[in-house]
Amino acid sequence: MSAEIRAWFEDYEQKLRAEARKEGLNEGRAEEAARAVLIALRGRGIAVPDVARERILAEKDPETLERWLERAVVAASLAEVLDGLS
Repeated sequence: MSAEIRAWFEDYEQKLRAEARKEGLNEGRAEEAARAVLIALRGRGIAVPDVARERILAEKDPETLERWLERAVVAASLAEVLDGLS
């Protein structure tokens, strides 16, 4: 019984490590996408206040970041990029 529990635990531990690596990779991709949004805005000459910069860098949803990046490359203002910017 002890060997079965040990095998189960080792399998479970491997799954947890794989999941952690995947989460880390996704987090890294989100950070890169957020930085791409900021670079696009800078390239367009659009000022990004600290509050907006923090909001962009905190975003983890890849669809939202992609939408913001698509808008950032053609936008004339920050309000045109970010959803619900007041």
